[in-house]
Amino acid sequence: MPDFEIENSRRGIIAGVDEAGRGPWAGPVVAAAVIANQSTIPSGINDSKKLSSDKRELLFEQIMQNCLVGVGIASAQEIDDLNILQATMLAMRRAVLNLQSIPDLALIDGNKTPDLPCKAIAIVKGDAKSLSIAAASIIAKVTRDRIMCKLANDHPFYGWESNSGYGTKKHQDGLAKHGITAHHRLSFKPIKAIICENVG
Repeated sequence: MPDFEIENSRRGIIAGVDEAGRGPWAGPVVAAAVIANQSTIPSGINDSKKLSSDKRELLFEQIMQNCLVGVGIASAQEIDDLNILQATMLAMRRAVLNLQSIPDLALIDGNKTPDLPCKAIAIVKGDAKSLSIAAASIIAKVTRDRIMCKLANDHPFYGWESNSGYGTKKHQDGLAKHGITAHHRLSFKPIKAIICENVG
């Protein structure tokens, strides 16, 4: 389980930063930054991928109430314009800038750090090590899932309310029958292939 060992080894105000949505074929990439108070942090926080949807939703509300949170979003168009890595870095930067105050240090899940107005350290599998990063992973995941559910109301053929934009069979069937939308990532290979078929 993640803990505060990394945070406690550093001084100053520390934020954990994580993202959700690098792999899907549609929708934005969402990042979150969380500054956690160790005395009020909710119990049960873990890497969002290891939690049920109901548990994530519960923890989301508790984290929002008890921690400082910033969220950053990079759109599908920005993903196409920049590439998914750079769009992720942009979303992370926006998340940190959207915090109530800029931290002294940002702990970034992964092996790369975005351009930030504070020090940053990349931590591979950080959501399994740092409670601050794990909390950020929950905020990012729930926020993105909610966005995809809203988009699914306007585009009901792709199963985004359940697959979050990943390339499931329902998503593939929707693309085959109804084509691409403004929310699809045109630079991703499966979507590129559909565009090429239509042009051909």
